[in-house]
Amino acid sequence: MLFSICNELFQGWELRRVMEYCARLGYHAIEIAPFTLADSVENITAEERADIRRMASDTGIQIAGLHWLLVKPEGLHLTTPEAEVRRRTAQYLTALAHFCADIGGKVLVLGSPKQRSVLPGSTYEQAWERAIETLRPAVKAAEDLGVTWCIEPLSPAETNFLNRAEDAIHFVQALDSPAARIILDVKAMSSEGKPIPQIIRDSAGWFAHFHANDPNLKGPGMGEVDFVPILRALQDVGYSGYVSVEVFDYSDGAEFIAEVSLRNLQRALADVQSGCT
Repeated sequence: MLFSICNELFQGWELRRVMEYCARLGYHAIEIAPFTLADSVENITAEERADIRRMASDTGIQIAGLHWLLVKPEGLHLTTPEAEVRRRTAQYLTALAHFCADIGGKVLVLGSPKQRSVLPGSTYEQAWERAIETLRPAVKAAEDLGVTWCIEPLSPAETNFLNRAEDAIHFVQALDSPAARIILDVKAMSSEGKPIPQIIRDSAGWFAHFHANDPNLKGPGMGEVDFVPILRALQDVGYSGYVSVEVFDYSDGAEFIAEVSLRNLQRALADVQSGCT
């Protein structure tokens, strides 16, 4: 089980410093939000991409992949009835797949609740078909590049499209590609009304990434969620990918959050391995 952390937590830090610090703490990888690097990945040169890959190698850390994909550039949307917007979105999603592969990433987490919600005047079925159509070119590119799209189910408080893990699984099944899977996120799963370990077991084989956090918007172990049964379920289904810390409340400070989150995950994993309940 590999532990990662999302880089937007480290506001104002240069990327190399983030890598060095996280490697020193004991993280295996970082997960990059492209908007922290540029307004558009299309503006990141081949030389700059090679530099990011080199930095990761130099600092001894992996790049898990990308998330927060459609924060910038503005005006993109997966399910809008406007064909030109969908065309530009499809083009940018394909560019993201290339950027992820270029920097050595493995997964692209597609959450972007505001850029996928079903808009007034559209039906859920129309939104579904438009999203499939918009994603297909990027999924095909991912197949060729060896990276994986991970569709993220999110709570009804964030979006009205793909709210449960089973919904996201049905969606990626429609894409019919080994490069289309889902991601499971603890905060999001907490809204489903089912035990999180059950969702993990029900989703076995369909998720390729995992976000560790708490409904209180803080890091793993910094709220009421018990991570021992969660990591046990991940182990039971044979998950060997990244468990990536993603927080939304930065008030405790980046260094505190990063250190405590990793320590809590390591303790929970130790308990799993020792057979503790």
